[in-house]
Amino acid sequence: MDLQGLKEKILQLAIQGKLVTQDPNDEPASVLLERIRAERERLIKEGKIKKQKQLPEITDEEKPFEIPENWEWVRLGEVTIINPRNLFEDEKQASFVPMALIDEGFKNNHAFEVRLWKDIKKGFTHFAENDVAVAKITPCFENRKSVIMRNLVNGIGAGTTELHIIRSINELVLPAYILIICKTDRFIKDGISTYTGTAGQQRISKDFIMNYLIPLPPLAEQKRIVEKVNKLFALIDKLDSDKKELLEIINLTRNQVLQLAVQGKLIAQDPNDEPASVLLERIRAERERLIKEGKMKKQKPLPEITDEEKPFEIPENWEWVRLGEVGAIIGGGTPKTTVKEYWEGGTIPWITPADLSNYKEKYISKGKRCITPLGLKESSAQLMPKGTVLFSSRAPIGYTAIAKNEVSTNQGFKSCVPFITDMSEFIYYYLTYSAKIIKENASGTTFKEVSGTEVSSLIFPLPPLAEQKRIVEKVDIIMNMLDEAESELTAKV
Repeated sequence: MDLQGLKEKILQLAIQGKLVTQDPNDEPASVLLERIRAERERLIKEGKIKKQKQLPEITDEEKPFEIPENWEWVRLGEVTIINPRNLFEDEKQASFVPMALIDEGFKNNHAFEVRLWKDIKKGFTHFAENDVAVAKITPCFENRKSVIMRNLVNGIGAGTTELHIIRSINELVLPAYILIICKTDRFIKDGISTYTGTAGQQRISKDFIMNYLIPLPPLAEQKRIVEKVNKLFALIDKLDSDKKELLEIINLTRNQVLQLAVQGKLIAQDPNDEPASVLLERIRAERERLIKEGKMKKQKPLPEITDEEKPFEIPENWEWVRLGEVGAIIGGGTPKTTVKEYWEGGTIPWITPADLSNYKEKYISKGKRCITPLGLKESSAQLMPKGTVLFSSRAPIGYTAIAKNEVSTNQGFKSCVPFITDMSEFIYYYLTYSAKIIKENASGTTFKEVSGTEVSSLIFPLPPLAEQKRIVEKVDIIMNMLDEAESELTAKV
C-alpha cells in the first residue's frame, strides 16, 4: 500500500468507528441529532434558512457497513445546510476563491483573492468561515478538491460556481469531520456513479450531497476522530517528505559514485597494472588495422588537449584522451516509413531515444521496432556491433545503454563503438556521468542537440584496462545496492 492508499484506509476506519475507541460517557449521537434538528427549526423560525423538503427515510439496505451503537445513520442534508447564500454589505471586502486556488488530494488548503462583495455576490457560489466546499465537476471532484474555508476576509466569500457548499448547523457536526467524509474513497466513488452531463463536463448534483448517507458519531468522538486523523496524516506526510529526501540522496549518491569513478578516486590504483599509455597505443593500432581493412574511414586528427580543458586531476597511470580516439562515433537514421519493405518482417533491432525513456538496465537488445536489411541499406542507419555504447544526442540528450547484440538506431544517437570492446562499460558510466554537462553545453533553438564532432571531441579520462574492470565492478555493486534501496522506498510505505 502506498502512502496515499494508507490515508484512504485511515479515513475509512475513521468513519466506521474503528480509528478511536468509543467512550460510554459521550452524549450519544441520537441526542446530538435531536439538538441539530432543534437548532434547524430555530433558524427556520427566525427566517435565517428556508424549510427544506423532507428527505427519504433511511432503509437498512442503504447502510453500507456497521457502526458503533452510540452512532447514527443520517443524510448529509439532514444535519447541514447545503449551498447557503450570504447577506453582506456591498462595499466591504470578501474573499474570492477560484477552483485553481483549492488544493487537491488529502490536503485542506486554499488561497483567495480580495474583492469587494458587490463584485462577487452575483453569479458565484457563496460560502462563509468554516463551510466545507466540495468541487462538483470532473476531474476536480475525483481529484478530491474539497476544503474547509478558513481565514476569509470578514468571514465570508464567494468563488467558482463548480462548488457545493456544506455548512454545519452551529458546528454540531464538525466541519473537519464533514471534510473527512468528503475525502473518503467511498464518497468519491459514490459521487462518480451519479455523474450527469457530457464527457468532460460531468458533475455531482445537489441531491447527491443532500441525500448522501453518513455515519454520525457523538460530538466528543468527532473531535477525537479529527485529532487522530490529523496526527496520523502529519506522520504520513513526514514519512513522504523523508522518502522524497532519501530518494534525492540516492540520486545524489549515484552521481557522486560516478564522479569518483571517472576521477580515479573510487578504488585504489595498482602499480602493477599496464599503464593507460600502453593501452592507448594498442587502441591506436587497432584503429589503424580497421582503417587498413576498410572497416572504417580515416578521421581527421582531433585537436590536442590543453591543460585548460582538463576538468580534474587524474592518477599518474591514466591518460587524457578524446572519446573519438578510443571509439568510432556512429550516427543513425530512419528508413522511409512509407516503404513497407524497409519494415515488414524486419530482424535488425532499431532503437530510438523513446526506447530508452525510463529504461533502467545497462544493456539493451532491441527497441519497439526492427528494420529489414534493405531498410538498413537504403537509409543512414548503420549496423553496430555488440558492445556499442548508445548515447542519445537529441530529444533528449543523455540516454545511455550498451548494445547486447548487433543493433541500429535512428538519427537521435551518436553512439560509441570502442576499438577495445572490453572498454564498453567504463565508457557507458563515463557518458552517464557526463550527460548533464553535455546537455548544458549543447546547442539548438527548437531542441538541444550535440553533433558527432562534439561527441568525438569529448575529453575522456582513460584508466588502465584492468583498473577499468575493477571500477566497473565496484560501481555495479554500489548501483545495485542503491537500486534496491530505491525499490524498497517506492514499493513500501
